[in-house]
Amino acid sequence: MAVSLNILADASPPGRKPPWLRMRMPGGQGYTRLLELVTGHRLHTVCQSAKCPNLGECWSAGTATLMILGDVCTRSCGFCNIATGKPPILDADEPRRVGDAVRLMHLRHVVITSVNRDELPDGGAAIWAETIRQVRAQSPGTTIEVLIPDFCGDWNALQLVLDEKPEILNHNLETVPRLYRTVRPQARYHRSLKLLQIARDQGHVTKTGIMLGLGEEAHEVDSLIDDVAAIGCQILTIGQYLQPTRNHLPVARWVTPDEFAHWKKRGEQKGLRHVESGPLVRSSYHAEKQVDARSAAS
Repeated sequence: MAVSLNILADASPPGRKPPWLRMRMPGGQGYTRLLELVTGHRLHTVCQSAKCPNLGECWSAGTATLMILGDVCTRSCGFCNIATGKPPILDADEPRRVGDAVRLMHLRHVVITSVNRDELPDGGAAIWAETIRQVRAQSPGTTIEVLIPDFCGDWNALQLVLDEKPEILNHNLETVPRLYRTVRPQARYHRSLKLLQIARDQGHVTKTGIMLGLGEEAHEVDSLIDDVAAIGCQILTIGQYLQPTRNHLPVARWVTPDEFAHWKKRGEQKGLRHVESGPLVRSSYHAEKQVDARSAAS
């Protein structure tokens, strides 16, 4: 089925943010409690490092995406606000602190992500595995979603994570293949697809996410959804790219809510079990609700 290009014509030109991108300012008891907990345990969150637009909503509700392996990334993606450079010495105690924080937060579901640590022989996979074990030990009732890097295609490293059997295995494609050179130059589209395929072949519930507004065309988004559906990936998130600083890639267009609704429908038509699609959607947005779809997606 052809994709209507009229949807793209409705998008506002770059410039001032449209009204549907208004964000809630952080505040309230839930926000303050979580901030104190994260700070006290010397943890990092992608919510802060990536300037997530949903920080106020999620933190006020007592949920956050914890980021392990430090807060300095070895890659230089054009869209990401996380610092790039030489990471500090590996913190072997971090998994224990993450497990303790999850226990204190009384979380039903936790999302854990990380920076890329390409300088490590296993890309940080051993720390990933230990973090999952610590959460299981200290908060056994909590389901775990991991948003992992590609480990430079080291599938033995990936297996260390898969062996711990997280409830959801997430790895973001981020954008269409044509834009990889500028959006995520050190990544490879088909390598990321293979990672998701390996996880799915082992029975894991798999999830991926993309951003719109970077210059993609409708037929490219449609092809990407085809690729995701073909490897059996069950959950897809689609959100608007927001330029974090002037040093990052500019926004090519503001995508309308109607187009996001269109892509949600297209993903569902192609067999995806859950598609979270909207201007402010990020990879872990409403993740606690998506985990409820596991039985239908398995």
